[in-house]
Amino acid sequence: MKRLMLALLLTGLVPATASAQQVTLAIVAPKSGNFETLGNQVRQGAALAAKGLSLNLVEIHEPCTEGSGPVLADQIKKTGARAAVGFLCSESLVGGLPLLAEAKIPAITLSVRGKVLMEDALKNGWPFFRLAPNSDAEPEKLTEIILRDWKAEAIALIEDGTIRGRELTEAVRLALEARGLKPVFIDTFRPGQENQIALVRRLKAAGASRVLVGGDRNDIAIIARDAVEEAGAMQFLGGDNMHAPNDPVPLKNGVRAVTLPEKPFGAAAVEVTKALSEARISAEGYVLPAHAAVTLIADALGISSAMGLSLPETLVETDFETALGTLRFGSDRELAKNPFQLMEWDGTNFVPVVPPAP
Repeated sequence: MKRLMLALLLTGLVPATASAQQVTLAIVAPKSGNFETLGNQVRQGAALAAKGLSLNLVEIHEPCTEGSGPVLADQIKKTGARAAVGFLCSESLVGGLPLLAEAKIPAITLSVRGKVLMEDALKNGWPFFRLAPNSDAEPEKLTEIILRDWKAEAIALIEDGTIRGRELTEAVRLALEARGLKPVFIDTFRPGQENQIALVRRLKAAGASRVLVGGDRNDIAIIARDAVEEAGAMQFLGGDNMHAPNDPVPLKNGVRAVTLPEKPFGAAAVEVTKALSEARISAEGYVLPAHAAVTLIADALGISSAMGLSLPETLVETDFETALGTLRFGSDRELAKNPFQLMEWDGTNFVPVVPPAP
């Protein structure tokens, strides 16, 4: 029923609350400090999405400090906001979610991936929603891609010794071995080296043709560069941290990554791309997630008004057309579909890889 109402809403047969009367939406993001640039991305995306809608965006500074959650929640409540979007730091939510729940104000994070906070929210009935992937989504997508595309290949798993690199490759290893796929080579490499020839030679000696790397972009660029000379056709796959500057060593064409898209896609892609171009905004970081969050809140407000449901109820199990394609929150308040995509570097950008025909 909610999806039918959304279809009517989007075709103009049901007026959206956001276009029928002015409503306030809180945009919670850093305005200073180390995360100011990320906060600017949030504000840019939100403001672009709000154009043409009767939404009053109220910007609230997110300090990302311990104990700031209750203070932020109080600030949000005082604005009269119907919902709050942003929350790049978990500190902004701890202690604040119960207060927002009392005011029936849903909070949508664009960044926080930890599972404990969501578990607490579900247990206590707090209206907390995650537009970011949770901490399991990246290794799950990497495992899915490897099982789909590399099942018949000799696979190696290497990591840079950091907590992130080790945990990522270990989660993938356990998932692969549980499905009967055992890597031919597992190793830890020393990051930040000028070359990785010795590592590439060990990979070659093990017979590896496909390599998952738990490391940063520059280390992967060096390994892929050295592999061209030492090992020939060896394919490399990285994770979400591949979105980084393409220097000092340029990434070789064909290197792949499981990461989040930084270009609009889906039914709204053409319109959003045009709007970004006209506003001279680059679709990087949190620009598209913020745009998508404001869009879906505006649509949810219309459905909520038309159907007599609360806003948190409306957000669950409803499809929303956004700059990130069709999004839906499941009953667990997580994105129903894993947002990570398989991308390939084409020399300029990461572009989506078309899945092979079944």
